Amino acid sequence: MPSDFQVSRRQALAGLAALPLVSCTGGLSDAATGTMDTASAATRYPKPSLNALAQRGGRYFGSAIASTPGRTDAGSVQNPRYTDLIKAECGMVVPENEMKWQTVRPDPDTFDFSRMDDIAAWARTNGMALRGHTLLWHRPQWFPEWLNNYDYGPNPVAEAERLVTEHIRAVTDRYRGVITSYDVVNEAIDHERNAPIETSLSRAMGSPEAVIDLAFHVAREQLPNGQLVYNDYMSWEPAHREHCDDVLRLLEGMMKRGTPVDALGIQSHIEMFEIDPATGVGPYAEREWRRFLDEVTGMGLRLLITEFDVKDKALPADIPERDRKIADYTRRYFDVMLDYDAHLDDILAWGMVDKFNWLQYFDPAERTDGLEVRGTPYSSDYEAKPMRTAIAQALIEAA
Repeated sequence: MPSDFQVSRRQALAGLAALPLVSCTGGLSDAATGTMDTASAATRYPKPSLNALAQRGGRYFGSAIASTPGRTDAGSVQNPRYTDLIKAECGMVVPENEMKWQTVRPDPDTFDFSRMDDIAAWARTNGMALRGHTLLWHRPQWFPEWLNNYDYGPNPVAEAERLVTEHIRAVTDRYRGVITSYDVVNEAIDHERNAPIETSLSRAMGSPEAVIDLAFHVAREQLPNGQLVYNDYMSWEPAHREHCDDVLRLLEGMMKRGTPVDALGIQSHIEMFEIDPATGVGPYAEREWRRFLDEVTGMGLRLLITEFDVKDKALPADIPERDRKIADYTRRYFDVMLDYDAHLDDILAWGMVDKFNWLQYFDPAERTDGLEVRGTPYSSDYEAKPMRTAIAQALIEAA
């Protein structure tokens, strides 16, 4: 028998997937309900909060968060100290990995929503808005293995369409009325081909564009008034210029085909893998980046900052100097992005505390000296860093 959270495909499609949002133990845990001493948080963290400052511009400031059942030593809803900080600074959260196919779809016939439900329950209890990430991460290395090796049978187009359609319907049905903004498709560019990437789904359906378009059309049927986002990691560094061009071609094709995309999610994992002597921070191509943003907004698309952090590989070990340069780079980036105030929606960090940030374990971004990447607004000791001040000042001036 399936548990409350591990349901068959038939149950999900029949609408039984939309079960009450409770913890894995059958009720809301202390971590989910947020029973930490919130009075201490009111004085521990700077005021106004980053979310309060973002709200002046009509947007949320938020963060990725995880669910780690049985563990309280992660950037997750089970960690009271971390959720204390999230509640103090954020108005929105987004699942880090808990909505991706490899988590919610362990095999073709089963949906496991347990970890995503933990996040949804915590967000609801604590009055947080919730974004969806992601309905389709269109890269083979992030597909569950069963999907890479799936037998699409004698009618591969119909079978691939069925898999994508039922997946998106199951997820959006479960969180109907809770999540209204989704990263529908994530990272669909093949950088060797400068074109959308091939997957088992695209080979079955005939092209990557067919898969991408289907995902957005199904999402629109499910969310007539929702915000449907294409999300990718292009950024303002000169090395990303071809990537930006690829994303523009993808978006232009979607618009021509009538694909219902509403916004571009700019992950904003901005990086300093080398230092520009003229600025003392990482090289960036502001003019070209603005041209890219102008073209995106010229299509009528909104912008979101969906996964902000800073890769500091080229910066010195000295923490005060490193933090100062990270703050400087952050402020330059936010000043540019907030120049697009009329087009920019929510801003989310990809974690708020250094030791829980994915960059500690992402090899190209790791430091050669073995020190922590200091890429988030708060240190591993939960102390606000100059980056936090830089974001706050940019939001204040923009408002």
